[in-house]
Amino acid sequence: MATARRVGTEKSKTRAVLLDCAVQLMLEEGYAAVSYRSLAAKAGVTSGLVQYYFPTFDDLFIALVRDRSERTLRKLEEGLRTDQPLRALWKYASNKDAAALTAELMGAANHRKKLRAEIAQAGEDARRLVLAAVSHNPKYRTFYGAAVSPDVVVFLMTATPRMVIMEQAAGMTTAHAETMAFLERYLDHVEPLSGGGPPPGPLFVAPTHGPDAFEA
Repeated sequence: MATARRVGTEKSKTRAVLLDCAVQLMLEEGYAAVSYRSLAAKAGVTSGLVQYYFPTFDDLFIALVRDRSERTLRKLEEGLRTDQPLRALWKYASNKDAAALTAELMGAANHRKKLRAEIAQAGEDARRLVLAAVSHNPKYRTFYGAAVSPDVVVFLMTATPRMVIMEQAAGMTTAHAETMAFLERYLDHVEPLSGGGPPPGPLFVAPTHGPDAFEA
C-alpha cells in the first residue's frame, strides 16, 4: 500500500513566501514563467522544497487563488460595512496588480479545469458579498434614472475597471476616460464623498464639447 506524500503545512512562513514569490513572477514575467526552478530561484530555496509545499502546479495555483482571495475579501468586507459599499467595490475592482494577476491566472486556467473552478468560486463569493451589502437599499435600484437590478450595478462597477486595466495593459485607451467618468459620476450621485446627499441637478448631463466632456 502506497503511503501518502507529505505536504508542507498551510500555516508555514515558507509557504507564504513561496506564494508571494509566485505572484511576483506572474506579474513580472507571466504565468508561463512559473516553474519549480524559477520559483525556487526567486525564493532562494531548492526546487525540492517548492515541490514539498506544492506537489503539483494545480496545488500551487489553487493555493495562490485562495490566499489572495482571502486577503482581498477581508479588505472588501471592511468597506462593505460602511455606508459606501460601492466605493469599496470600485476600489477593489480598480486594483491594477489584482487585475493583472487575475488575467494571468485566467490564462493558466485555460489549461487547468480545477483552477477555473477555483477562480469562479472566488469571484462568486466576492459578488455575493457585495450584493448582500447593496440589495436592500433602494438607491441602488436605479441607474441614470432607469430602474435596474442591483446585480447589474454591481457587475458594471466590478467588470468595467478590470476591463479598462486589461485593455490598457494591451495598449488600448479608446473610450476609457469617458466610460470611467460616466460611472464615477453615478458613484458620486449615490455615494457622495461629502456625505451630504446626492449632488444637486440632473444625474446625467449630455456632453457639449465632444467626446472629451466626461474626462476627469
